[in-house]
Amino acid sequence: MRKPYVILIGSASGIGKSTIAAELAKALNIKHLIESDFIRAVVRGIIGKEYAPALHSSSYDAYKHLRNKNRYESYDELVSAGFDEHASSVIPGLEKIIQRAITDYDDIIIEGVHLVPGLINIEQFKEYANIYFFVLSSDEESHKDRFVKRAVQIHRGGKQLDFFRENRIIHDHLVEQAQTYGANVIHAEEIDKTLDKILTIINKSCTTVNLTNTVDELADVIDIIITKNNGSLEKVTYNIKGFKEPLVRNISVSDNASAEKFMEKLNEDKNKKEYLEELYKLSEYRKTTICASNPEKLDEIIKELTEKGYVLNE
Repeated sequence: MRKPYVILIGSASGIGKSTIAAELAKALNIKHLIESDFIRAVVRGIIGKEYAPALHSSSYDAYKHLRNKNRYESYDELVSAGFDEHASSVIPGLEKIIQRAITDYDDIIIEGVHLVPGLINIEQFKEYANIYFFVLSSDEESHKDRFVKRAVQIHRGGKQLDFFRENRIIHDHLVEQAQTYGANVIHAEEIDKTLDKILTIINKSCTTVNLTNTVDELADVIDIIITKNNGSLEKVTYNIKGFKEPLVRNISVSDNASAEKFMEKLNEDKNKKEYLEELYKLSEYRKTTICASNPEKLDEIIKELTEKGYVLNE
C-alpha cells in the first residue's frame, strides 16, 4: 500500500500559508486539511492558563510569560524562546494527528505557525509516510503589505501589525530552524509560483539534459527554468577533459531570490566569473538535472531551452 502524504506548512503569521495549504489540498486532492490553531484551542481547553501561560498568549507575545528573562542575550532570543514554548504545548497534539492519519492511510496537510522544525519530531514518521516539511518565507516589505491588506479586507490583523517586529523575529527564527533541520524553505511569491515550487519538490518530475550555454547566457537559462516555469536546478556535472572523474555540483536552486543573488555575485566577482568561464571551456557540455512540478511543465522547460540553442543536439 502507498505511504500516505503528510505535508506540513509552517510560517510566521501573515505569510500566506493558509491560502497555499488550501490550494495545495486542491491540487493533490487531499481532503484532510488542518490548522494548528484548532489544535491549540483544544489544548488550551485541557491545560489551564495557570499551568501554561505562554500557550494562552499569542505566538508573538508569549515571551512576556517566560521566567528568568535576563538569561537571554538579546530581544530576538527572548521572543524566539517564548514562541518555542508557546508552540511546544501544541506539538504533541499535532504528532497525534499525524499518527492517526498514518494509521488510517489518509493523506493530510497541516498548516500553522506552531510547525517548528526541530520541535516537531518527523523522523518517527518517515518509515510510514511520505513526509514533506515546508516553511514559507517573505521579505520584510511584502510581509508587512500582507498584514495591512488583511487588516483592511477582513478587519483582522491590526494587533499583529502592532507586533510586526516580533512576527519578523519569529519569521527569521523559523527560517533558521528550517535550514538547521532540513525543512524546505519556500520564498512566498504569487500563489501559482509558490504552489509550483512546492509541487516541484513533492512530485519531483526531473530530467538531465546536456547544456552548451555560455556563462553570459547563464542568466537566460536560469530565467527559463526558475523565473518563467518555476522549476529548479538540482545538479550540474562537468566532464572535464583529462580527468577520469567528473566534477559534480549539487546546487538545488529553486527560487528567484537565490538565483538572482548568485548572478549578482558572479557578475561582481571577476575572478569567480573567469573561473566559471574556464570550467565551461574545459567541458564540452554540462549534464544538468532540472526538475519541475509535473512532466508537462518539464517538457516546456526543455522545449524553450532547445529553441534557444542551449541543449546539445546529439
